Amino acid sequence: MPVLLPDVTEYEPTDNGESPLSKITDWVNVKCPKCGCDAKRETDTMPNWAGSSWYWLRYMDPHNDKAFASKDALEYWGKVDWYNGGMEHTTRHLLYARFWNQFLYNIGLVPFKEPVDIRVSHGMILGSNGEKMSKSKGNVINPDDIVREVGSDALRTYEMFIGDYEKDAAWSTNGLKGCKKFLDRIWRLQDRLNDKDGYTDEVLVNRTIKKVSTDLVSMKYNTAVSALMIMLNEYEKYNTVTKADLRILIHLLNPIAPHITEEINEKSKLGKVLCESTWPSYDELKTVEDSYTMIVQVNGKVRGKIEIATDTTDADMKSLAQNIDNVKSNIEGKEIVKVIVVPKKLVNIVIK
Repeated sequence: MPVLLPDVTEYEPTDNGESPLSKITDWVNVKCPKCGCDAKRETDTMPNWAGSSWYWLRYMDPHNDKAFASKDALEYWGKVDWYNGGMEHTTRHLLYARFWNQFLYNIGLVPFKEPVDIRVSHGMILGSNGEKMSKSKGNVINPDDIVREVGSDALRTYEMFIGDYEKDAAWSTNGLKGCKKFLDRIWRLQDRLNDKDGYTDEVLVNRTIKKVSTDLVSMKYNTAVSALMIMLNEYEKYNTVTKADLRILIHLLNPIAPHITEEINEKSKLGKVLCESTWPSYDELKTVEDSYTMIVQVNGKVRGKIEIATDTTDADMKSLAQNIDNVKSNIEGKEIVKVIVVPKKLVNIVIK
């Protein structure tokens, strides 16, 4: 049976954290409708998740003493662009936030029906045993200890590289050590600088700028770090690298490992402070290789490889594949059932 709330004239918080309703003893102390014994009504009528679910609206106009926020302020600041939080917020805070916002929208008090444009839930770092970190389980990692051991940049890099941002990932000491070695290898590139201008490989540079820029914005940090590792691997194939090569590598890494990259930049006199520099741009035309290695298979087994132009047609791919000597010997005298072409990758000749 519904219970009407009493008229409350005082809404100030209580000393013990209970609801203001708890002060109204005549309303709180009642007889149980079933057994007739003394009873108390519940005074905690709103969970804390709901009570904190409209704060961002107030942030837009915090000193307004006439309304929670003016229409002009709400329209100027708009809704939240990006909401990033834990999974537990999805069915708690976010649930109430959308409910409150849509209610306020329906009665004309806010200009946007949805409170946020993009919602991202991040995963948790688990213990090395795959369980949630807990002191009782002895699998807690103290970041202060890690910083003292390998430095904050190695820790930051590993946290970004550990896995998909939206999924849980188990801690790995070996993975941490791998990221430390990655940064050490970048440091040693300073010993291989030459006096040449420009980039050694413009396609590699432009592709990496594009990949890292896109991944950082979409919070795919692990693949951004992976792209930089690939770039470093390519650099290490050269006897020497240019200052421009090293500068672009550490610039792209700077948001993830700011300390070592700024140190390298200053020590090797590569240019302006990285964190104050304009983010690198890329040339789309220089992100595509002029050629690639086409793999040729016969019944799914690799029988040859050939370097071809990226604009080679499917028909020409088939023709080139069947003219490789080792492929010829494998299909000679056999019936070709079909030829499968995967553009810019491979040709698979099915025979019987």
